[in-house]
This record gives sequence, structure tokens and C-alpha cells, in this order.
Amino acid sequence: MSKMNILLVDDEDIVRNSLSILLSRMNCNVIAAKNAEEALTEYQQYEFDLVLTDFKMPEIDGLELLKKIRGIDDQAIVVMMTAYGSIENAVAAMRAGAFDYLTKPCSVGLMEVTLDKVRRYKDMRDQNKHYLQQLTEQFGFGNIIGKSRKMQEIYGLIQTVADTNSTILITGESGTGKELIANAIHYNSHRKNKPFIKLHCAALSEGVLESELFGHEKGSFTGAIRDRKGRFELADKGTLFLDEVASIPMATQVKLLRVLQEGEFERVGGIDTKKVDVRLIGATHRDLAEMVAEGTFREDLYYRLHVIEIKLPPLKERQEDISMLIEHFLDHYCEQNNKERKVFSDAAMSLLIDYEWPGNVRQLENVIERSVVLSRDTRTITTEFLPEELKRVQSKNEIFREDRTLKEMVDRYEKEIILNVLNERHWNRSDAARVMGLNRTTLYEKMRKYGIQIPDQAR
Repeated sequence: MSKMNILLVDDEDIVRNSLSILLSRMNCNVIAAKNAEEALTEYQQYEFDLVLTDFKMPEIDGLELLKKIRGIDDQAIVVMMTAYGSIENAVAAMRAGAFDYLTKPCSVGLMEVTLDKVRRYKDMRDQNKHYLQQLTEQFGFGNIIGKSRKMQEIYGLIQTVADTNSTILITGESGTGKELIANAIHYNSHRKNKPFIKLHCAALSEGVLESELFGHEKGSFTGAIRDRKGRFELADKGTLFLDEVASIPMATQVKLLRVLQEGEFERVGGIDTKKVDVRLIGATHRDLAEMVAEGTFREDLYYRLHVIEIKLPPLKERQEDISMLIEHFLDHYCEQNNKERKVFSDAAMSLLIDYEWPGNVRQLENVIERSVVLSRDTRTITTEFLPEELKRVQSKNEIFREDRTLKEMVDRYEKEIILNVLNERHWNRSDAARVMGLNRTTLYEKMRKYGIQIPDQAR
């Protein structure tokens, strides 16, 4: 167990000396100060795990010292001691941020318990700090991949709005990374140490969604066996991310609008008004302005959500980012699957870059993960490990090259169709001819024309 550094403050020499000896025997490094002024000088020069201070001291008392130390470091752990124990003093100390409150003379047993509580609290706080650092690294601004002009503009906008309290609406096609942007906004804001709560609105029915958002009281509906906090209460002082806000029913939209305007609501089945301080981030792949015009989304709520819009471009509009994303996902999934770093062949990389990615970044990520897993111990990932939809696009692009004549394109397209049908029908020529509206003789003639050979296993 590492030694604890303690700043001991007491104006009585005998108390200060005896406690210094006691704490040293408890594996602590002790610096003693006889008054608050001396203590403040020591505190600004050295790092302490704990400040142990008397309450009643001349000139500056322990309560005022506590406030000054907490003004220097709001994470400081301060334990108050006094021979004049009273409820009033204890309440005043705890309100000012004291960690604990002891009455003198302090017994060995009570001091051991207090030091153990401080150690456990510090360990928990350090673990939480490490966890928050990991979250910031995982979801922070630096993990949004892209060098394209459109992404650079989005980086700038995130930097501008992240540390404000403004409501943000993130729009864009499915798979463009709306939740990643929401993560970056929260973990780059002054709310990053507070809760970040998420809810996918499209997955819930109206009654369940209302309960999830605002909570419910015991007995408010069948199955409500106890009081339950909603996402707004859980996100108090932090951020609430509502994905697919376009799917929120009109009746619930009214209640959501009230929270955004007034910062208050009632739980389902409740009468007590709850107050919250929540920064809201909404996201949708739908056009809310169009929904307002159709009468399926409230205009007043739209303007409350649409304070700042971050519009994410589809991946096909930021093609120069694809290679960066490929490298990022390759690193991630090779490491996750304990595989040596892989590379794509030139042909495979060409396919990945030329594809339009209708499923956007999410689809690209899934393809990279699939390729890493299926390629097993092969270091180079070739086109055989890519999905068929990418290969079909390659085949189509090859057919419709600009340097071909119309007849050449028609012939290549016809050959492609015949090959696809033959493969689908397991090279049953009669069946394939019937599907294409041809007789067997015509099919064989076309196969000879295009040099289509029957595989040995199909003879």
C-alpha cells in the first residue's frame, strides 16, 4: 500500500505532534501546519491526498480554510476535526465540501476507518477518471475519420458548438455516423463528467417511449411495480441523445417540447413536477422540414431541435476519406481478432474505393470486419473475400466502359446475364434457356459466341 500524503492543520502543539506520530505509524507522510495561512502555503507547494484540519482556530478557522482549499482544488479531500462537536458545525462543513467530520480526541480505530474510507474513495475516483479518459479517447473528436472538405467543415462546427448548451440536430443518411458525432460533442463539452444517456426512439411504442423519456410512478399502468426514473432524470446535468427523433408520436412531441422550453415535466402517472438541466442532441435520417409541411411533425418542436444542424454527407460524397476509413477499420479488426496486420490487394482496394456504399460508413466497417475474419491467416485480402454486391458493381463498370462501342457493351452485358442465369440454375442448360426465353440451340450458340465453357462438375 502506497503512503498517503497528509497535510495536518492544528493550532495546538500537543495535538499536532501526537497526531503526526499516529499518522506516521499508519503509513502516512505528514506535513504539519499550525494555522490556516501556513497550511495554504504548504498546499500550494506540495500534492496532498488528504487535508486533516481542526475546526476551531484563531484568525482563519477550519471552515474558512476548507473553502479556500476547495477554491484552489475542487477535488481536494478535507476532513474536519473539532473538540466542539455540534450538528451545526457538521452540517456547515459538509455543505462546504468536507469529506468527513471527526470529533477530538480522535481514537486510533476511528482514524484508521477514516483513512481507509479516503483510500477507497481515491481509488474509485482514479478508476472513474481512467474510465472517462478511455471514453474520451474512444468517442472523442479525434476518432472522427476524414480529411475531405466536408468533414473538415464538420470538425470546425463541432469545435464551435461542443462546449455550449445549445440543442443540436444531427441529420444524414443511415450509417453516416450520427451517434459518433453525438459522442464527440458530449465528450468535448463541460458536461463530459456528467451522464451521457442515449435512447433510440424508433424502437419503442408510444406508451413505452413516454415512460422511457419521463419515467413513471408506481401503479401508473399494469406492470409499473415501482417508481422509475426516465432518461431525462438520468441525464440531469449531462447530455441526452435521442436517435430517430422523427419517429416520436405527436402526443409525446408536446411533452418533449415542454422539457426543452421549461426544463420540467411530470412522470407518467405522477403529479409532481421534475426540474432538469439537460443538453439535448437529436438525430434523424428523415427530412423534418418536409414532415412539418406534411403535418406529421410539430413545427414548434422542429425549431427547438433545429437550433444548430450538423448535416453528415453520405460516404459517396466524401470518396477521398474511404482509404483512411479502410486503414482505420483494418487496424481495429486485426487487433480485435488477434491477427497480423493485413492489407488489401490492389484489385480489392480499387473495388472498395469505387463502390458507392449505400449503407455508408457502417456498411464499409461491416465489409472490412467480414474480410478480416474470412481471410483467416492470409495476409493479403483479395477480391474473393469481398461481398458479391461489390463484385457485381465491378462487373457492371467493366461492361459500360466509355472506350467500348455500343455493340461491345451489349455483347458483354448479354454474356454477363447468361453467366449469371447459368450459375443460378446450377448449369442446367434447359432450365436456364427457359428462364431467358431461349431454346437450347440458341443458348448453346450464344455460349460458343462468348466462349462460355461448361465447368467439369456441371457436365
